[in-house]
Amino acid sequence: MNPLVLLPAPQIMRALPGVFTVSGEVVLSLRGEAGPGLLPVGQLLRAALERAGMALSLTAAPVGDTPLVILELNPAVVRRPEGYRLLILPDQVRITAHDVTGAFRGAVTLRQIARQCAGTGILPCLEIDDWPDFARRGVMLDISRDKVPTMTTLFALVDQLADLKLNELQLYTEHTFAYRNHREIWEYASPMTAAEILELDAYCRERHVALVPNQNSFGHMERWLRHPRYAPLAEAPNGFDFPWGHCDRPFSLCPIDPGSEALIAGLYDELLPNFTSRQFNVGCDETFDVGQGRSADIARERGKGRVYLEFLLKIHRHVQRHGRAMQFWGDIILHHPELIPELPKDVIPLVWGYEADHPFAGQCAEFAKTGFRFYVCPGTSSWNSIAGRTDNALGNLRNAAINGLAAGAAGYLITDWGDNGHWQPLPVSYLGYAFGAAMSWAVRANADLDLARALDVHLFQDAAGVMGRLAVDLGNVYQAVGLLTPNASLPASLLCRDAEQPFAKPGEVTWTGLEKARSAIADAISLADGARMIRPDAELVKSEFRQAASLLDYSCREGLARSGTADWRLSSVPLATRREFAARLQELIAEQTRTWLARNRSGGLTDSLTGLRQRRERCQA
Repeated sequence: MNPLVLLPAPQIMRALPGVFTVSGEVVLSLRGEAGPGLLPVGQLLRAALERAGMALSLTAAPVGDTPLVILELNPAVVRRPEGYRLLILPDQVRITAHDVTGAFRGAVTLRQIARQCAGTGILPCLEIDDWPDFARRGVMLDISRDKVPTMTTLFALVDQLADLKLNELQLYTEHTFAYRNHREIWEYASPMTAAEILELDAYCRERHVALVPNQNSFGHMERWLRHPRYAPLAEAPNGFDFPWGHCDRPFSLCPIDPGSEALIAGLYDELLPNFTSRQFNVGCDETFDVGQGRSADIARERGKGRVYLEFLLKIHRHVQRHGRAMQFWGDIILHHPELIPELPKDVIPLVWGYEADHPFAGQCAEFAKTGFRFYVCPGTSSWNSIAGRTDNALGNLRNAAINGLAAGAAGYLITDWGDNGHWQPLPVSYLGYAFGAAMSWAVRANADLDLARALDVHLFQDAAGVMGRLAVDLGNVYQAVGLLTPNASLPASLLCRDAEQPFAKPGEVTWTGLEKARSAIADAISLADGARMIRPDAELVKSEFRQAASLLDYSCREGLARSGTADWRLSSVPLATRREFAARLQELIAEQTRTWLARNRSGGLTDSLTGLRQRRERCQA
């Protein structure tokens, strides 16, 4: 048998001589007064060990000399919350935990071991002492640009997060909750309903995952402000300047308009009762337009930071009214560090950044020195890339964990955004989920994690051992082109931009670089043919990676054709070539539609495909 790989790797693991071998029935004993409370964990453990060829019977009664698997709580022995000790001896398997959640984490570890011993009836003897570095460890999935997963997809995601020992899930929401009095906002978006949230919340709790409500409440409100009913609440109705250009549409709520606060209060009244979590992410990031529109006069008088803070405090009062602790993105207040001491002490700033060299150390220090609980929030680097940016993701996730842990961060939130149409398929993000889970559970123990193999064993479940390498390599194609861009890969950016705008400056991207990228794409995706995944969605996973590779390859082909023209515009490419591109784009649109609908609702698909359809039309002109 190959050496065990666990995901996350535990804090301390020691190999012991011998194996635990079973030929007949094994008794799974739930020990102590907590025995009945351990029943769901025991049932999980029984199902896991059956995969290793063991038949188990559950009991809380004393047993004789029958081979034993013992599950018990003993906080005097295991002192850290969520901590557990797993001992596999020739005659006994014992999980001792601090609490029921720790017992669940130990059972998950034993399940991962059993997965690698399937059908043998044998477990290797070992001793594990384990606990998390970060108290809160989660994933935030964007369901507002433009992809809303089906309930089946969400349930499977929660199971996966639980297997990775993550304990928090957020669904980033702008307009994709079915508010009763705001139908025009979501009617074409296939939103989450209150009934679905209640069901998902219960499913999460059974797996020791907190479903934290998430509703952006200040910036990123363009999906609301584009409608006549809400347009009067805009800060800058006629547009504003971003740091990277001009935006000609409204974006943020006007912080000095009483109607903005009234709208937010009403949303919270309807949204929050559907969640049992006592935390709530209110967003409030990237409010670039504040002070450029209706609040300009007061911002000049009192400062943009003060205007921002005062609206944040109004939001906080409504969060408190619902008995929740307020999470909020910390980017804006970090531009006004003198105001940080004025924040209520129960807020939870979220320190985010998505490049490998993001200055987490300095930003964490700003909140740590004033005593706030705060999270570090790196990302999967999947968005604006189609297939990911592997090396950047690993560097970003590691950087956040090391500096967050050093500064005493309370949480670690892996963000998975969907900018510009959410073209990346969900399995592209598994790499970021897995490595982020490893870093947030035990930074040092996972420093040398064999990530490709861990992905094969625990996420892709690929007996051939190729899908992990495929994900790593395809995610590194972005480097082959020769031009690195922040928060995106060049091939993905090319497809997102207007086809009549040059996608680079002469000399930045070469014919050789684009050909090198095409070769790297072909080499990576060729591995899919040899995969032997036992996941129920194995064929879909392969299709999704092939679609991501096809989109990247098309982008490089178009880039090659455009770089051979005088002005690098698509319209300057010969008509015969453009018609070939149009035919290929039609195929890509059809496959994107098929793979999208396999995991996600139909709402948002039309918006997501708009750029590809416009490109096809340009090629036909």
